[in-house]
Amino acid sequence: MPQPTYPFKQINPPLAPRETLPTMYDLPSENPEEPGLPDEYHGLQAQLLSRTFRCPYYSQEELFTGADLNLYYEVHHPQWYKRPDWFLVVGVSRLYEETELRSSYVVWQEGRSPFVIVELLSPGTAKEDLGENADLDLEDEETLTHSDSLTVNELDNGNKQRQKNTPPRKWEVYEQILRVPYYIVFSRYTNQVRFFNLVGGHYQEQEIEAENPRMWISELEVGLGLWQGEYEGITRQWLRWYDAQGNWIPTDTEQERLEKEFALERANQAESQLQQIVLTLLQQGMTIEQVATLTGFSQEQVQLLSQESEQ
Repeated sequence: MPQPTYPFKQINPPLAPRETLPTMYDLPSENPEEPGLPDEYHGLQAQLLSRTFRCPYYSQEELFTGADLNLYYEVHHPQWYKRPDWFLVVGVSRLYEETELRSSYVVWQEGRSPFVIVELLSPGTAKEDLGENADLDLEDEETLTHSDSLTVNELDNGNKQRQKNTPPRKWEVYEQILRVPYYIVFSRYTNQVRFFNLVGGHYQEQEIEAENPRMWISELEVGLGLWQGEYEGITRQWLRWYDAQGNWIPTDTEQERLEKEFALERANQAESQLQQIVLTLLQQGMTIEQVATLTGFSQEQVQLLSQESEQ
């Protein structure tokens, strides 16, 4: 029986599975230009952003949030698209033509560009997401410096020649074509978030507090920041929306739990007040039967309260 072959050299003791198994970013995609498919974190973070977004100017039916959805942006190149990790469009129907769930978002058909885009950095996507704002790593720098076949100018000229037939990077699409007002990039590996605001046709990075990174979006009266907490059983730092008072906006599930806790607290307060009334009536000389009839308690409950007060 032939022995299986492995894409890596095995050692003794063997490497841990997490060091040898491929990640989503190692596996090929149907589209050869894509580095891989989103992992579980991307889905959870996008869900949290959608479930906590509230805006006083738009109802939930006038908002569309997309996650890992093809965003077609160039009418002259209808096959060109970007796939933001999360994006928000305001002033459009949540449903396509107000009837169906979208299979994509086509800007020239919808008539509105996204107002906010969030990209979650993955291995190898920094330059695509951040353009020239991405930190040039040492390996790339050395390759460019010591290259014998291409100079910097030759690379630039080659880029210009291919520009008409090559889709631009996300940064250029969001800034120069779609002109998305707010662009946020977050790395879960370093917990670093960078906020960019479109000013004068170009993105300007916003200064934020290192200990409490937040960005207020005045046009929507809502803010986005880093929240340390548990979501879907995972405790870490998450991007999350907050309101004008600085409070984190709850998800629908969290809101339902808070409402139940508040109702229970009010019920407990009412029960305590009613028990105090029972004791007061007994102290005023009423019989157990009279108090039970007046308050709705059973005679056994009144008797028990009377005994507890005497102890």
